[in-house]
Amino acid sequence: MKKSIIIIILSFMTVLIARELALGKVMPKVNVSLQDVSGGLFTLEKLMDKNGLLVIFSCNTCPWVIRWQDRYNPIAKLCLENDIGFVAVNSNNSQHDGVDSYKAMVEHAQEYNYQFPYVVDKKAELAVAFGATKTPHVYLFNKHNKLVYRGAIDDNAKNADKVGESYLVNAVNAVALGEEIKVKKTKALGCSIKF
Repeated sequence: MKKSIIIIILSFMTVLIARELALGKVMPKVNVSLQDVSGGLFTLEKLMDKNGLLVIFSCNTCPWVIRWQDRYNPIAKLCLENDIGFVAVNSNNSQHDGVDSYKAMVEHAQEYNYQFPYVVDKKAELAVAFGATKTPHVYLFNKHNKLVYRGAIDDNAKNADKVGESYLVNAVNAVALGEEIKVKKTKALGCSIKF
């Protein structure tokens, strides 16, 4: 009986997670309290800036995150220059007592000199609501709080110098200028979020 209940719960979670937030939808869970590595508390609503908010589901140890790590601060700077908020969210709640603990997040943010909030999503509420499944998994919202881009950072995780298409940078620039985004969704590549 217990095994059946666990299977049903896991199946339900998989269905919830598989429903990725559709383009044009309003950002969910904007008032969930999130602890930043600085010790402060944030909500997505507080992190939203005049022209929108960029949410990146991330973590400490995924090789894909590490490969893209060198692009986080430059993208955060681009967002700041264009009045778009930026936050990295760690939703690996099954590992919040280990490699993705709050203490490990603080150390990770210091090691990579994060210039943006890095918050813990303790119950993976945001990941489930967004339908995020990977780290990194990117969601860009415009000034109307509507999803306008989701997916990958760019087309070359291994080498920033060999990027052919900077999906996220292009989307941020388009949002800042009030223009149409040419590529609105791509496939997120990375490690699965550990629910």
